[in-house]
Amino acid sequence: MAIPSDIINEIKYRYDIETAISAYVNLKRRGKNLVGLCPFHNEKTPSFTVYPENGSFYCFGCGVGGDVFTFTGLIENLDYIESVKLLAEKTGITLPQDGYDDSMQKLKSRIYDINKETARFFHNYIMSAEGKWALDYLLGRGLSLKTIKHFGLGASPDSWDALIKHLKEKGFSISEMMSANVIGKSQRGTYYDRFRHRVMFPIINIRGNVIGFSGRAMPGEDKAGGKYVNTADTPVYKKSENLFAMNFAKNNCAERIVLVEGNMDVIALHQAGITNAVAALGTSFTAEQVNLISRYTKEIVLMMDADSAGQKAVRRAFEMLKNSGLSVKVVSVPDGKDPDEYIKKNGVERFKYLLEGAVSDMDYKLLTAATDIDTASEAGRVEYLSSAAQIIAECGDVITRDVYIGKICEKYGVSRTAITAKVEELRKATARRERRKEINDILSPKITKDDINPERRSAPRAAKAEEGVIAVLLQHPDYFEKIKDELPPDKMITSLNRRIYTIIYDILSGGDNLDVSVFGQKLLPAELGFVVALQNGERAQTNAFAVLKDCIKVILEEGMIKAGASQGEASVEDWAKDLQSLIDKKQKGN
Repeated sequence: MAIPSDIINEIKYRYDIETAISAYVNLKRRGKNLVGLCPFHNEKTPSFTVYPENGSFYCFGCGVGGDVFTFTGLIENLDYIESVKLLAEKTGITLPQDGYDDSMQKLKSRIYDINKETARFFHNYIMSAEGKWALDYLLGRGLSLKTIKHFGLGASPDSWDALIKHLKEKGFSISEMMSANVIGKSQRGTYYDRFRHRVMFPIINIRGNVIGFSGRAMPGEDKAGGKYVNTADTPVYKKSENLFAMNFAKNNCAERIVLVEGNMDVIALHQAGITNAVAALGTSFTAEQVNLISRYTKEIVLMMDADSAGQKAVRRAFEMLKNSGLSVKVVSVPDGKDPDEYIKKNGVERFKYLLEGAVSDMDYKLLTAATDIDTASEAGRVEYLSSAAQIIAECGDVITRDVYIGKICEKYGVSRTAITAKVEELRKATARRERRKEINDILSPKITKDDINPERRSAPRAAKAEEGVIAVLLQHPDYFEKIKDELPPDKMITSLNRRIYTIIYDILSGGDNLDVSVFGQKLLPAELGFVVALQNGERAQTNAFAVLKDCIKVILEEGMIKAGASQGEASVEDWAKDLQSLIDKKQKGN
């Protein structure tokens, strides 16, 4: 059963979509609507549009759309019900305790409970005599008991079923444990603990829920699965959308966040008082993680290892951060050491001094561009200056470009005119490429109506007419009474449009208000974006009722054609007479 519409409307009234989205996206007014860079895909030209009049949003680049609950769900990795609950809390509205919870929400709740109990099991084990091997390892790495408890660190026994037995005693089923990914299933059909004889790092989201685990093998042990075994994606956990220790860092990062490579580096920094450190979770830095960070701070400091892999990771991070609005700086730890090792050898104060010396992304790029180039030679200097000009050309700020052109010219004794000309040449070439790409994107959008509704390819005329009916009724629901008998839902030809129209038909037949929120609990995100695009399109803005009647006529004609094609026993002449009779009837009624 759906959440009552009066509650949905009250939440939306108290927490309007413009306020909600402005917390995550820099919006600029364009007429009666607002536009900004889409937070769900990388783009340079704003294609993300907010429609305050009807409380919806739509991105013309990636096709995502919906209402304030949809947006909150996508940005916070929540389903629709969880989004409603979160916004209800923010607005002080009490939800009914029954009648709206679905099976997925219940499963997620059980997985959270399993993860919490599993984290407790691992922590209790490391604090027991049997888990001393793991505690000694962490203490030997320089962690205090206080830090171990603060992060809830633990250890998994060297057993195939210790956790399974424990969770069974707590009332959890095997299927729930599998969904939480804390156990696995062998080819013989037996179940086993996924984490065995490993030091365990619980992963906690920003709301304080344990969502997964990372298990480290003991040094020197040849463990199946490698040095680390991590929770796979589950209904409550996606590694690309979370950061280790973000639950702590979010309270201490108003000025900056420090991104390091590993869990132990993060923990060592927090123990040293640098509590704004986080790490990616066994994956490359992602756009989703950039969005998460940008909600809490204005500057990010990248602190990757000094080896080639670390430099590659920094370059990938630069790409992700390009349009984030965050100031980006880089620290290169001397001697190829990671932060944990550096602090142990040189102390916390030296490390803080190193952190304060973080350089801008431009300085870092120009510095590393000289790697393996003999800038003392004429050929090497030309090679480096060409690379430097490309790096400077990629900067969007004219003053910053001018400053670095001056630095390069002064350092290498070259003409400012020459470097400036090269930079401008490169910028024009880039602008031409981007313009061509924008045109191609417009002509060949990433997500088309045919992608959302595959039946559209085989029935384009019918699908287009169905979209017209839906668009008109979304904008002019008062027309429904005039056409409801003429076009019942079963007359719709494509299944997606039939589902959407059925929702509209049932809502308006019941005398309720037609709002985009009624689709939120019944459609997939891409389908909801399709509806919002129809709702805010121009097709139904002029001569709407005429458009509606024309579209109905086409749908009924296409239905007759489809029915005739499927009736092998009916003659062509009989079918043609029936079709002409229908057309004549409709023409007389217009």
